[in-house]
Amino acid sequence: MTEPTDPTPDTSFIAPVRRVSARSGRVDFSAPIVLHESARSKVTAVPFFIPRSSGEVDTTVKLQGYTKDKVQFFNSWIEREEKSLTLDAAATQRLYAALFTFYEAAGNAPGQSFLTVPIGEGIADLTGHQPAQVARALVRALESGEVVEHLANTDISIELALALRQSVKLREMQSAVAELRANLDSGSAEESVYQDWCERHSWAFGNMYVLRDDIRDIGPHDSLDMLIPGVVTGYRDIIELKRPDKPVVLEDVARRSWYFSADVSKAIGQCHRYLDLLGDVARQGLRDHPEIIAYHPRATIVIGRSNDWNRDQHQGLHGLNARLASIQVMTFDHLLARAERMLELIRIPDPEPQHEP
Repeated sequence: MTEPTDPTPDTSFIAPVRRVSARSGRVDFSAPIVLHESARSKVTAVPFFIPRSSGEVDTTVKLQGYTKDKVQFFNSWIEREEKSLTLDAAATQRLYAALFTFYEAAGNAPGQSFLTVPIGEGIADLTGHQPAQVARALVRALESGEVVEHLANTDISIELALALRQSVKLREMQSAVAELRANLDSGSAEESVYQDWCERHSWAFGNMYVLRDDIRDIGPHDSLDMLIPGVVTGYRDIIELKRPDKPVVLEDVARRSWYFSADVSKAIGQCHRYLDLLGDVARQGLRDHPEIIAYHPRATIVIGRSNDWNRDQHQGLHGLNARLASIQVMTFDHLLARAERMLELIRIPDPEPQHEP
């Protein structure tokens, strides 16, 4: 089996483009680029650059056809108007898009079909474009009558929808992980920053949770940071967020043991009260929200950092957590690691390379 030829055109003959202003000052142009030349004919392309008041520049092209006059003009090239053509900005962009598509098709086997999506000006790779720009381009493509008809007549519609949904979710999770890491690396300790992040990305607490409730108030003077339902039962659990610059575990060297810091101890006491109250008022559903049911609820406290911990510190927290009932203490670095693990679980693996037998 022979290797497919590289569809990228050979542009080594093209000289650098140098923009020169016309005498009118309203347009720039460059020296003609020879596209084709034989003993009797030649075709050149002259690019024109037209500045607009908006700051954008329209690009147009004049394709010029020549034949050689060996008698009257002593072997000189004579432009033939009937073989010349001027393309406006829109036609130039369509030509560019068509050439791009043709060269992409050259790298595919006969009988295959594919879709190129115009983003902004012309056809382009998805990298380097704003997410909203890419989304609008995809929506326009999927709204095309021809595309819809083609997808409706194939067996890939469901697979395409699932792939797009998974891809969007993957990008969202990648952005979320990067955002959390950036906040932690910057030293930001504002509780509201992490409150907002956790509300938008409650999936980071594990695949047992998929969303959160907008309800926070469970009593006249008790408002929770987050109330999230489990996937299987729908029963609610509590997330209590504290600042990432607070200590978590401390060592009692004399007694060779670890204990929770004052900040963590206060948070545990707070969660103990919340769990008792939530279990009472939501055992059969909250008064105004009967769908919110808490049966033997649990609480997760997120506080402090552990990025520079040693093995003993991690072991100390693990041991203290093991002795708690219905309450778990974790750091923001543990939350970041959990989010990264969730991201790995749904990441689309690269296809295995195909080898000839």
